[in-house]
Amino acid sequence: MKLFRNTLNQIPRYLLIMLWVYAAVLKFSDFESAKNEMHNQVFPGPVADILVWLVPLTELLVALLLLIPRTIIAAYCLSAFLLLSFSLYIVFGLLDLYPRMPCSCGGIISQFSWQAHLLFNLFFLALSVTAIITTYKERSSPA
Repeated sequence: MKLFRNTLNQIPRYLLIMLWVYAAVLKFSDFESAKNEMHNQVFPGPVADILVWLVPLTELLVALLLLIPRTIIAAYCLSAFLLLSFSLYIVFGLLDLYPRMPCSCGGIISQFSWQAHLLFNLFFLALSVTAIITTYKERSSPA
């Protein structure tokens, strides 16, 4: 039973690694497009210049931290923070709080409607939060 539980606990970890590596690689593989999309966002150009690098590098950092057992809870927390941030961006856009709302995700994700994109993000956010809780409980319970 413990082997099954350990295997089950690894599913969120590997799904999140795939998500973050996929997202970062897409941004870096078509960097000019990602840069243009970032500059089409609602924030000022200098902020976009920072975010065009910061976002994919942070996504890769999360994936890397998810590979290291000692940093897994921090990685899940950072993953949840990113997903919450991206989800709030979508919610604010759906509430028409922005004059425009481009998507700089790339790949198949950029083909989603904003509602589907929000559901996708909320699924991975729930996965991250659940992983934080289960990992914390697992580490704090006696062996």
